[in-house]
Order: sequence, then structure tokens, then C-alpha cells
Amino acid sequence: MSVAANNSPRVAFQGERGAFSEEAAVALLGERVRLVPRPTFESLFASVGDGAADLALAPVENSLAGTVHQTYDLLVASRLAITAEVIHPISHHLVGCPGATLESIREVESHPVALAQCERFFAANPHLRRVASDDTAASVRRVVERGDPTRAAIAGARAARLYGGTTLRERLEDHRENYTRFLLLAPTPQKNLRADKLSLVVRLRHKPGALYAALEPLARRGLDLLKIESRPVRGEPWQYRFYLDLRAAPDETRVVAALAELRRQTEEVRVLGCYPSARATAAEPELTRD
Repeated sequence: MSVAANNSPRVAFQGERGAFSEEAAVALLGERVRLVPRPTFESLFASVGDGAADLALAPVENSLAGTVHQTYDLLVASRLAITAEVIHPISHHLVGCPGATLESIREVESHPVALAQCERFFAANPHLRRVASDDTAASVRRVVERGDPTRAAIAGARAARLYGGTTLRERLEDHRENYTRFLLLAPTPQKNLRADKLSLVVRLRHKPGALYAALEPLARRGLDLLKIESRPVRGEPWQYRFYLDLRAAPDETRVVAALAELRRQTEEVRVLGCYPSARATAAEPELTRD
């Protein structure tokens, strides 16, 4: 998916310049995309309605760390629609300030999810103290600004180049097959003839077999359930919504029939988006300084 230079959308992402979300936005939309950093997930999801961005890119799950629950909660509250996805490889590097060495490092700063993806590195270096922060790229910026050779950050190569950090060690992640799936969100649904993936949120009735009754119409019609996730309903203790990803083209007769039956079996069904499924991007995009 690419856009022309004179029609490049403004795409918001959570974090500072150099974040993995920025890499994913460029991988999905091309180098000419106009990037809008947002400090928090709440401000990310508000960016389209506030007029700060045309689209938003949000991480929804990582192949090692699992689901990003905040994205699910904010998505259902925002009324934004999923229009595309990108699966981006995540490779963590240890980044220090100029002059730092691997031997001089005593503290390592990064987002908690990034720290958790590097357990083997910390097990091999028990003298290193972990410091949780709000963002991988911001951690690199702070490390470089402070100029303290005892402190390093875990982040991507893009952040190291952008802020002038020194890469002390590459590929810290526990498994090389480390990917994050990101959703591209728009204010309204967009029809795509290549759409082959359907995301739903479902609220079940409280009765025995309710989940089975909801899933049976999908299985009977041969629809592939790719993911199911439950999340509590805020303000209603012990009430839950179920998020479903299906391999399904929205205009297929069997899909239309399955959704109609699903609505009869449940209290609520909302289509979050119909979009083309993604494969992992092959390489890290080049750095831009727009």
C-alpha cells in the first residue's frame, strides 16, 4: 500500500520519532507518509477526531509478548475502523551514548514490553538493572542527551541512527521470529476489493453454551477463526466482550449469512473492519527526517 507524494496522509503513531510504530507506518504506507508522533495511546486514538492526523497506526499484538490490551479497549471506544494491517519485524539493539561500551553499562532503559522480549540477554548479564520507560525511541533520546556511559537503551536501529546513539549490541530479542502486528485505523470503513480478513467484537448472552452458539455458525460455514480475545467491559464487572479475527471476505454469501446468524445468537455484534491480511515486512525502512 503506497500513496502519492501530493496525497500523503498524516499518520499518527504512539511514541517518539524512531519508534517501531514509525517503522511500521513507513513499511505500510511508504517513505513519503507524513508522520505524527503521539505521546500516549489515548492521544493516538484521539488524534483523528482531533484533526491532528488522518489515520492512526496502533500495535495490537506481538508474537512473543502477546496482545496489546489497551489497543482493543480504545478501539471499541473510539469508533475508528480497521482498514489495513502490517506485520513488522522487531529487532532490539542495545544503544548507548557516544563513548559508551558494553562493559561500562550498568542500567538499561526501555519500554516494559521490549525489556520482556530480551530475557536471555538480562539473564546473561545479571549486573544490569532494568529501567522501565514509556517508549523505546524516547529511551534512546534520553540516553544520548544525558551522555552517561553507564546507561543504555533497548530500541530499534532507526532510533539509534536518528538520535546519534552508539549500537553496542544487536539482536537482543529472545527469538528472531519476533513480530508486531499493527492496525491502520480510519474514521470510516473503507471498501477494499482485496479484503480477506474480518475483525469483529461480540457481546454474548449470559446462558450456557453462549460462546459455542456464537462460534458454531462460523465453523459450520467453514470460516477460519484466526484469533479470539476476551476483554472486560468497563463499568460492568464480570461482563466481557469477545474480539474475533476471521479469514473471510465480507461480501461472500456464507460470510453474510454467518454474521446474520451470529447477530441472532448474541447481544451485540460490531464489525471493526474488513481489510487485506498482511505478511511480515521483509526489511527495515530507511530513515527519514521529515
